[in-house]
Amino acid sequence: MKASPSLLPVLRSRLQGELLALLLLHPEREYNITELAADFGVTPTTVLREVDRLIGGGILTDRRVGRSRLVRARTDTALYRPLSDLMSVSFGPLPLLSETLADVAGVRQAFIYGSWAARYNGESGPPPADVDVLVVGDPDPDTLFDLAEEASRRLRREVNIHRVSVEAWSARTDDPFLTSVRERPLIRLNLKREA
Repeated sequence: MKASPSLLPVLRSRLQGELLALLLLHPEREYNITELAADFGVTPTTVLREVDRLIGGGILTDRRVGRSRLVRARTDTALYRPLSDLMSVSFGPLPLLSETLADVAGVRQAFIYGSWAARYNGESGPPPADVDVLVVGDPDPDTLFDLAEEASRRLRREVNIHRVSVEAWSARTDDPFLTSVRERPLIRLNLKREA
């Protein structure tokens, strides 16, 4: 069973949360109503109701191209930054990857690093094009590859998983990759299942 994101009690529904997360965490992109309905497995009318509420609240904006209605996040309001931060924490890479990696045999620790971790820690810059994940342990590489593919699909952003052994992560090293990862922001994934 899917764990409910911590912000879900504040939102009207999971659909609203997932819709907000998609649009706010991909502000550079426009989506049409039919595409959103197919992605979330609901009717276009259901998506349209949510979109209309969010446009009315000043969170989204829309435009028409022929018969299509395109929607995107409004990034020019005071709501954008805090709301996108809330969506990221509740529906973004951190909870999704924590849930995904929690049951993988051989994973001892996991971290998000790179530009996504930097933005999460408040560094300014454009939205990251991908999510870099460091897995410490000895999980099956094919399993990690499959999980990265599924997470990429769900996040609509490429997920790159790099695996290192417990010994390599624990040791002092001259390895340029590990040195770089350790010097930049790291976000530890919570691999413990909540009851």
